[in-house]
Amino acid sequence: MKIFLYLKHFPPYGDQLNEGTIKAVHGLATGLVNSGTQVTVLCESSTSNEESYRTESGYEIKCFVNLNASSRSFKISTGLQRYVRNYLDNTSIVILNGMFHSSVYSLSRILKKHGVPYIVAPHDPYSPAIFSKNAFPKLIYWYFLERNMLKQAKAVQVLDARHGKLLNQLRVNTPILAIPNGFSPKDVYPEMSLEWPQDGTAQLFFLGRLDAYNKGIDLLLDAFAQIANIEDTQLTIQGPDWGDKKSLQAQATKLSITEKVSFLHPDYDKSPSLIIQKYDVFCIPSRFEGFSLAALEAMLAGRVLLVSEIAGIVPYVENSGCGVVVAAEVSAIKLGLIKLLKRRSEWKDMGLAGRNYALKHLQWDKIASTALKQYQQLVK
Repeated sequence: MKIFLYLKHFPPYGDQLNEGTIKAVHGLATGLVNSGTQVTVLCESSTSNEESYRTESGYEIKCFVNLNASSRSFKISTGLQRYVRNYLDNTSIVILNGMFHSSVYSLSRILKKHGVPYIVAPHDPYSPAIFSKNAFPKLIYWYFLERNMLKQAKAVQVLDARHGKLLNQLRVNTPILAIPNGFSPKDVYPEMSLEWPQDGTAQLFFLGRLDAYNKGIDLLLDAFAQIANIEDTQLTIQGPDWGDKKSLQAQATKLSITEKVSFLHPDYDKSPSLIIQKYDVFCIPSRFEGFSLAALEAMLAGRVLLVSEIAGIVPYVENSGCGVVVAAEVSAIKLGLIKLLKRRSEWKDMGLAGRNYALKHLQWDKIASTALKQYQQLVK
């Protein structure tokens, strides 16, 4: 069986793997190759030539020229359409990565036309929160395009089985594959390099894109403001600006916590796990979240976590005991932070428990081996 993974913006030469979805596709492709199967990543670009590239990990990248390669365009590269027609059949399987993405929908129609089975991997849950922002256009897109695409898929690949139940509530009963994200061995540092200070200012940390609504950073600031004057804490927020940095800084000013909150530019030269090691408590209070690779990297760094209940990594945090799970609400985040701060003497044991649990259960090779068996069953 040949497996194809489509991610429109995947880098043609397999570099620049910092963005979350790109990193996830790379990890799964690498794991599938290590499981003994042939894997090709399909992407499109308006700047690269149509070409193939064999990565060091063993999977192939085929990039197709698309002069309409904007994220909102429904136009699929004619080269990619020709490739599907000539080289894919009903023994192939294509994993379409993305949600509410016009090219994912368009490619699904082309695959259906040629009898090629496909799986949709949305990378985020179809939760009520995701429909709340830009509600009207999303609902139109959902009822006329997205829902039908999901219903006609061989399966929907979610990052947590609970996200499959959300689809059932939306009357999508397509088979569900629960396949979590994994980690890269290069993000694992020796245990002897880790430290857990028992005194001094407690360092809270958020790492990710500055998308206030999705990531719940506005909620985190409100909750932090309520404990900043009663707890010896500092909050650092780091990541690329998705348009909300100024409003978040203004919010910190309004809350009178600017001396206790720092905003840092992203650092793509360092592994996230290495960056996270400098802090004590990792916070991911998202209103909606597929899995959170950053939270996984925090577990590998031996940190304690505050995670919102929608995130796919929640079962691993709960089973290992390395943090607290909260609702994406200011009061719940506040109580979660206080609970963690009171357990400071336990941070080392909690952090190591989370690290060891992640090392055991979230290796990409192990995840991909399980996924491959499920893909083979679907094709049969």
